[in-house]
Amino acid sequence: MNDSRPHGHGDAAELERLREQVRHLRARLTAHPLISEAQGMLRERYALRDAESAFALLQRASQQYNVKLRALAGAVISAPRPDARGSLWFPRRARRSEPRLTFDRTGRIERGNRGAVLSAVLSQMLAVVDAGMGNVQTADRTRGGLLMEKHTGLTADFVDFFHHVGDRGTSCALAARNAAQVTVQDVESDPVFTEPAREAILRAGSRACHSVPLTTSSGVCVGMVSAHLDRRLTGLTSAQTRALEAVGNEAGQWLAWYDRTVVVDALEYLHGLGRAHTGGRFRRS
Repeated sequence: MNDSRPHGHGDAAELERLREQVRHLRARLTAHPLISEAQGMLRERYALRDAESAFALLQRASQQYNVKLRALAGAVISAPRPDARGSLWFPRRARRSEPRLTFDRTGRIERGNRGAVLSAVLSQMLAVVDAGMGNVQTADRTRGGLLMEKHTGLTADFVDFFHHVGDRGTSCALAARNAAQVTVQDVESDPVFTEPAREAILRAGSRACHSVPLTTSSGVCVGMVSAHLDRRLTGLTSAQTRALEAVGNEAGQWLAWYDRTVVVDALEYLHGLGRAHTGGRFRRS
């Protein structure tokens, strides 16, 4: 018997399921080398009996401080080696108060909640520009470029294509390179894009975009927030530009504080666990 029922909906659902699997696989492949290297360092440093114990240390500290496993592994690798005789990894560290975010209108963001802060940054960006599509990226310290972390209103194809961008060929790359806001009034004609990037943006329904760098007090770009519009953009007002500059500065300084405080707290916690289990095993909770 022939099945005459339409298959469009089922095919679309299956395609989205496969895309989600690809996204998860890609994230795992990106994180795996970092985590493996960090495991090796921890196993040697604390004379742990197996790699599983090193992974369990990372996982426990990641969960305790709500720091992404990949980010924590990267911090383990890049941080200076602690004194083997010291109980603290960073005995002379200076603690700073969490920066205030004036664009957090609810005032309900939990201390150190990085995901909530990035979501608030994106919401404020879209409100100022009056856009329904946008994304937040952060600097990828391992590969360079920008890594997408938050998005709304964008197609799955767009998210897949721009999951990671380098330092050329997009407006966000230009904004990151110059640590300055970039407006694209017409995606179709602006020379900043490579042709594949232009096509991916147009397919998502974006006809114009604006990118704002998230910068530290010293002017270093640590992330990017971009709005995409379904219409051409004649430009932003000076009031809009000033408001977005404030968002970029506050968010960049908050991200720098997070790395110096929350991530370092997670490293200290990990160090304490490692010292307590030196020469032994540590299992996942």
